[in-house]
Amino acid sequence: MSNKTSSRGHFSSSFGFIIAAAGASIGLGNIWKFPYVAGSSGGGLFVIFYLFFALILGVPLLMTEISIGRKTGLNPIGAFNKLDNKWTFVGVFGVLASFLILSYYSVVGGWVIKYFAAYLTGENFTGGTSSYFKQFIENPVEPVIWHLVFMAITAFIVIGGVSKGIEKVSKIMLPGLFILMIFLAIRSLTLNNASEGLAFFLKPHLKQLATFEDTINVMATALGQVFFSLSIGTGIGITYGSYLKKDSNIPKNSFIITGLDSLIAFLAGITILPAVFSFNLEPTAGPGLIFEILPQVFDSLPLGRIFGIIFFLLVFFAAVTSSISMLEVVASYFIDRFGIKRRTATIILALLTGGIGIICSLSFGILSDFSIFGHSFFNFLGYLTDKILMPLTGILTCIYIGHIYKVNRLAEEIAIGTKSGKLKMQGLFNFLISWVAPVLILVIFLFEIF
Repeated sequence: MSNKTSSRGHFSSSFGFIIAAAGASIGLGNIWKFPYVAGSSGGGLFVIFYLFFALILGVPLLMTEISIGRKTGLNPIGAFNKLDNKWTFVGVFGVLASFLILSYYSVVGGWVIKYFAAYLTGENFTGGTSSYFKQFIENPVEPVIWHLVFMAITAFIVIGGVSKGIEKVSKIMLPGLFILMIFLAIRSLTLNNASEGLAFFLKPHLKQLATFEDTINVMATALGQVFFSLSIGTGIGITYGSYLKKDSNIPKNSFIITGLDSLIAFLAGITILPAVFSFNLEPTAGPGLIFEILPQVFDSLPLGRIFGIIFFLLVFFAAVTSSISMLEVVASYFIDRFGIKRRTATIILALLTGGIGIICSLSFGILSDFSIFGHSFFNFLGYLTDKILMPLTGILTCIYIGHIYKVNRLAEEIAIGTKSGKLKMQGLFNFLISWVAPVLILVIFLFEIF
C-alpha cells in the first residue's frame, strides 16, 4: 500500500469494512420503502426478483466499485482520473450524487431525531399524528434546527477519520440496529391480524403479473430497489474501497454486504407491515409510514412510547451510517485533491450541504410555491440524484470497465486477497458487468424517466 493511501487512513480489518459498507447501504430506504414497495409490487414474487437482481447485479457492481477504489487508493474522481483521465467525469457524477443526496437526506435525518426526542420526552401528538407531522415540517425554524443537528453529528463522526470515526461508530450502530429491529419484529408478529401484514409482504400476488407490462413493471421496481438500496452510483463503494487493505477478500465482502442489506430490508417488512395491518392502517404511505402511520401504532400499543423510542433510535442508526458515507465521499475528494486537512474539509462541506438542506427543509413551508420543472426543491434534488445521476454513473462505470478498461484487468485486483488468488467464474463476472448490468440499469433509467 502506498504511503499516500496509508496517510488517508484505512479500515482496521475486513470486518470493520463490511460493517461500515453495510451501514452505508442500510438507510431510510430499507426501513420505509422496501416493505410497502414489496407488498404493492407482487409480494413474495417481488422479494424473489429482488434477491435475484441483488445477486446478479448488486454483488458484481459492488465488487467493481470496491476494487476500483482499492486499486487506485483514491476518491471516485481521482480514481477514474488515474485509470483514464477522459473518464474523470464519471467520478464527478458519483461525488455530486452523494453531495446532493446528503443535502436532502439530512433533512429527513433531522425529522428522525425530532421524533426520537418527542418520544423520549413524552411529547403528545396533539391533533393527530398526520396533523402533527404536517405542522412540524411546515415550520420554518424547528425542522431546520434538527437538520443542522443531524449534519453536525454526521460531520463529527467523519472528522474522527476512517477507523476511529466511521468504522468505530458503525460497529456500534449497525449491531444495535439489528438487535432493536429483531426485538420489534418479534413484538410486531404477536399483534392481532399480524398474519395479514405478512401475507401482504410475502405471499405471491399473481394478479400483479397479469400482463407482460405488469411483469416488467414489477421486475423494474425490484431492480431499482436493489440499485438504490446498495447506493450504487454514489461513489461510496469506490471511496470505502480506497481505504481497504490488500489482504481483504472483495468477492466475499461484497456478498456479505449485499446479504446484510437485504436482511435488514426483510426484517423491516416483518416489523412494519404486521403492525400496520393490525391497526387497519395504510401500508403504502411512503415516507409518511414512519412519521404519520407508525406513531398511530405506537400510541395504540401498551408501552407504545417505549417502542417508539426504540424504533426511532434504530431509524436514526440507519440514517447516520448512511449519511457519514455520503459526506466521506465528498470529503475524500477534497482531502486527496487539495491536501486539505480532514477536519477543515469536513466542516466546509457540512456547512455547504447544511445550507442547501435548509432550502430543502423550507420547501415544505415558506418556499413551497418555489418549483423546478414542477418539483419542489426537495423533490427536484431527489429526482436528479435517484433517477438521473445514480443510474447514469452506474451505466458509464459498466461501459468503461467492461469495454474500455476491460474487466479482466480489474479482475486481477479483485482476486488479490482471495484464497486461490483467482476470481472464480471470471467469465460470468465479465459478462454481467459488460452486458447484463448496463442493460438492466438502462431499463431502470428509462422506466423511471418515462
